[in-house]
Amino acid sequence: MGHSHAHTHHHHAPASLNAVFILCIVLNLLFVCTEAGVGFIYNSLGLLSDAGHNLSDVFSLLLSLMAIQMAKRPVTEHFTYGYKKSTILVSLANAIILLVAIGAILLESVYKLRHPEPVSGEAISWTAGVGIVVNGLTAWLLMKQQKGDLNVRGAFLHMAMDTLVSVGVVVSGIIIMYTGWVMLDAIISLAIVAIIFFSTWRLLKESLFLSMDAVPESVDLEHLKQRLSKLEGIESWHHLHVWAVSTTENAATVHVVLRDISQMETLKRAVKELFREEGVQHSTVECESIGVPCVDEHCH
Repeated sequence: MGHSHAHTHHHHAPASLNAVFILCIVLNLLFVCTEAGVGFIYNSLGLLSDAGHNLSDVFSLLLSLMAIQMAKRPVTEHFTYGYKKSTILVSLANAIILLVAIGAILLESVYKLRHPEPVSGEAISWTAGVGIVVNGLTAWLLMKQQKGDLNVRGAFLHMAMDTLVSVGVVVSGIIIMYTGWVMLDAIISLAIVAIIFFSTWRLLKESLFLSMDAVPESVDLEHLKQRLSKLEGIESWHHLHVWAVSTTENAATVHVVLRDISQMETLKRAVKELFREEGVQHSTVECESIGVPCVDEHCH
């Protein structure tokens, strides 16, 4: 019986990527403060709800940066994977906080629909216009860094979506400015709430599942099983487990029964490579001889 522990070393993020994230966080945080301030001054729920949405972007960027920094932390005797799992727990906490904020915005939106108050369409348009510039610039900066990094790609897609949301707020501001239809502000706010809820619900579901060691969405388990079963030289396999080490790294264990134990080293390398190709960076492979019967109910 042979045991193999395959560990793909995580390359540290270049300093330029850290600088990009820090710049994006500062830009978005300044815009959130500006947008919230203008929203309070001009009594615009649309701007306030969009500021809340943009604040979620700041958290998203912070989590991405934290994941990068966590990858640099050394392992300890108590935390043999380091502190990577904390990024998943922070994502879960962030999703819960955002759901509470969504509830508050929803209640205020309903109140505004029943008791509409005058707002400045010009202020809404100008402020959200700045949002288009900030979100668009952030998305552009992340777009150049997203290749090969799902964590960065997720942040890029989030910011690209927010650019479109800001366009919607600008349109509502222009309509209010020329028509005086102030209820549109609350209606746009409800639309933004729907967008926030959709993305937040997915974040909550994924982070909750990952915290319970579910198979990450980035791994196609059925495809992985099919490839493993077709690997030449393997009689059967069992005890396959796949889970997330962090928001950017996955791990797996598997027991494989070999037709020819003398091919163990070759097949171990093949299984490790298969896992890497399927998005699993850390793998542990246990090899068994065909002479040992498989008594596991999940034997394949």
